[in-house]
Amino acid sequence: MVAAVDAHQPASLALLEKLVNVNSGTYHPEGVREVGRMLTPELAALGFRARWVDGSAWERAGHLIGERHGPKGAPRVLLIGHLDTVFEPASPFQRFQRLDDSTATGPGVCDMKGGDVVMLLALRALADTRELEKLDVTIVFTGDEEAAGRPFSLSRADLLEAAHRADVAIGFEDGAGDPRTPVIARRGASDWQLRVHSKTAHSSQIGREEVGSGAIHEAARILVAFRDSLAGEPLLTLNPGLLLGGTSLTYQSDASSGKAAGKANIVADTAFVKGDLRAISVEQRERAKATMLRIVQRSGSHTSATLEFDDGYPPLSPSAGNRALLARFDEASRDLGAGALTAADPRNAGAADVSWTGGITPMAIDGVGLMGRGGHTVGETADLPTLALDAKRAALVLMRFSLRH
Repeated sequence: MVAAVDAHQPASLALLEKLVNVNSGTYHPEGVREVGRMLTPELAALGFRARWVDGSAWERAGHLIGERHGPKGAPRVLLIGHLDTVFEPASPFQRFQRLDDSTATGPGVCDMKGGDVVMLLALRALADTRELEKLDVTIVFTGDEEAAGRPFSLSRADLLEAAHRADVAIGFEDGAGDPRTPVIARRGASDWQLRVHSKTAHSSQIGREEVGSGAIHEAARILVAFRDSLAGEPLLTLNPGLLLGGTSLTYQSDASSGKAAGKANIVADTAFVKGDLRAISVEQRERAKATMLRIVQRSGSHTSATLEFDDGYPPLSPSAGNRALLARFDEASRDLGAGALTAADPRNAGAADVSWTGGITPMAIDGVGLMGRGGHTVGETADLPTLALDAKRAALVLMRFSLRH
C-alpha cells in the first residue's frame, strides 16, 4: 500500500496543479462546479457513484457526493473535503507555482485542494491493494465550506445525512499548520449583535439622574461585563469586532461596514456592536449566551439594549471516540517511521465542515490533509512532501479499520 502511494504520487501532484489553476472561490460558482467536474472521473475510476447536488436553493454552487458501498457490516467511513477557496475571480492570486522541490504556492493549494488530493491518493492505494472493497465509503466535497450557504438545513443536509450513517469521519483540511497535530476538537462560531439606545441631551447633562450615561457608556459597560464574566471559561473567546455609536448610525451587514455621526457636546443615543463567540461545546456556547443576555437585561437608567445571536458552524467537542481515532493515526504514523502525533490546540483551529459530525458520528478527526502555511492569503504555500506521507497515514488507518472492525 505504501508503494502504491509512492507510485501514484506524480499523478496526484499533476492533479493538484490542475485543480489549483481553476479559480473556485465560493462566490464564483462556475469555478466551483468545474472543480467538481474534474473530480468526478477521479471518483468514478475508484468505483464511486458520483452525483452533483445543486446549491441554488442556498445561493451557492453545490456539492459533489461520492458513494461506494461495501459488504454488509463493513466499516462506514465519511471522508470530507471542499471544492471552494476564499479567492475572488478578480484576485491576482490565480496559478499553481512550484517554488522548489518541496513547496508550491497557489489558491487553495493546501486549503484544501491539497487535502482533496491526499484523500484521493489514499483511496487509490486502498483500491490497488483491494482494501477499498472492504469499506463502505461516502465522500462529501462541499462547495461552500469557506462561506456556508443559508439555511444550513439545506446546505448541510447531505453532510448531516452522511454523518448519521458513518462510524468514522475524517476531514482532510490542513489543520493547525503542523502535520504532527491533527484536529480532534474545533470551536464553533456564533455571531452576535448588540444594539443600545438611550436618552440624548447636551453633554453637560450626562450622568444626571434624568439623563443617564448615554448609549456609548452603556455599550462599554456591557462589553466590559461580557469580558469579565466569561474570562474563566476554558477555550471560550468573545470578540467585539466592530463598534459604532453616536446620534445616528447605519450598518450594512453584506459589507460588514457602517457609518456613525455624533458630536462631542451631545450625549450619544445609539450604539451598535458586532462580534463573534467561539465555544468548544454547545453547552458552553449556550451558557455564555445566557450570561450575556443577563448582562444586557441589566441596562442602566434611561438606556435599553437588545442582543441577537446567529449560530454558525457548530463546535466539534473533544470526545473519547475522537481521541481513539487520533490514537489510530498516531499508531499508523509511528509504524511509518514518521513519529508521534498529538492533538492540536482547539484555539489554533478554526471552524470546518467536520464540525457538523460532532455528536453524531462516533469518531471524528480533521487536519490530516496537505500541510502548509498562509491559508486564506496570497502567501498560501503547501509542503509537498506531506502529500504522500498524509496519504499513507490515512490509507493505513482505513485499512486497519477493515481488519479490526
